[in-house]
Amino acid sequence: MSDTRLRASLKGLGYTQVASRWRWFIALGVVMVLAGIFALGDVVAFTLVSVIFIGAMMLVGGIFQIIQAFMTKGWRSFLLNLALGVLYIIAGLLIMDEPVQGSVILTLFLLAAILVGGITRIVIALRHRELSGWWLMLLGGLVSVVLAVMLYATLPWSGLWVLGTLIAVELLVHGFTWIQFGLSLRKLVHSAK
Repeated sequence: MSDTRLRASLKGLGYTQVASRWRWFIALGVVMVLAGIFALGDVVAFTLVSVIFIGAMMLVGGIFQIIQAFMTKGWRSFLLNLALGVLYIIAGLLIMDEPVQGSVILTLFLLAAILVGGITRIVIALRHRELSGWWLMLLGGLVSVVLAVMLYATLPWSGLWVLGTLIAVELLVHGFTWIQFGLSLRKLVHSAK
């Protein structure tokens, strides 16, 4: 691609301002990778910190829900809105007070989501066997169901490490993605010169 066409395509895609800041994307990626490695170092502690954070967010959300309920007192759903705010506050306080039990409960919700997602993919795959690659969706669904059952069988211990591990892996993947994005922008900048 000629230099003029590359510059035009960079400008047309909106990369001109962003591409010159490629180092920031790499820095963000490195920080996220380091946070992921740190989280993997002690997934139990990271799980508990995450659960406490979720509890705090529920508490804050409940407070704002109650404030909103009183700000819209004339609304027919005032009592329901108020009750939901109180419920959020109670749940947030309970989770922050007992983060170990909170992690088990959150892990149960996560396992339910994985199980339902797996069963859904199995049903979709079996209904669309005429499509090529249907078996990949079936396999993915089976893996999800088996994973959910295995993690459920190891409760409450899996509740102490599952959330921390998932967050750590997400940080690592996200970090490597930003590093790759920054390197791609760097390549675009250097090839446009």
